[in-house]
Amino acid sequence: MTLSASTIPGYVAGTWTIDPAHSEVAFSVRHLAISKVKGTFENFDVTVVTADEIENSTVEASIEIASVNTGQEGRDQHLRTGDFFAADEFPQMTFRSTGITVKGDDLLVDGELTLRGVTKPVTLTAEFGGITTDGYGQTKAGGSATTKINRLDFGVNWNAALEAGGFTLGDEVTINLELQFTLQK
Repeated sequence: MTLSASTIPGYVAGTWTIDPAHSEVAFSVRHLAISKVKGTFENFDVTVVTADEIENSTVEASIEIASVNTGQEGRDQHLRTGDFFAADEFPQMTFRSTGITVKGDDLLVDGELTLRGVTKPVTLTAEFGGITTDGYGQTKAGGSATTKINRLDFGVNWNAALEAGGFTLGDEVTINLELQFTLQK
């Protein structure tokens, strides 16, 4: 069965805002060519406007760069500098959808990601989790999405050569989103 407005129980056109207490914006990057370092952004805003047909829906997101959290304050401070995110100069990372395609049970969300003042096209592969009503009578929707970007495309160029060969950081960054939304009345 293909995902569509008519096959999703409870689907409704409307504006959905992020429930930050039940959502996560996370990333991972290869470190020392042997493992991955993971982190999250603690402050973000996402709005989805669902249309009568899923393909006509839109997504807009902004992420506060200074809210980066890898569990290591020294590393987080370094990530906020010009070596990485340049949080003082570019305080927000943004995403704006340009198109949505249904592919079986997945949604391909094309859009423009802006990081460090550089805008590039990206495609998120999204999995719709469903719609339900919570204990407070609010209509909730959830899902997850992932994409990979090359950090060099966005001017995040810092690296250091390793004595054994190779570099400290990989170029590919995986972005993982676990999102829950509340329908606005």
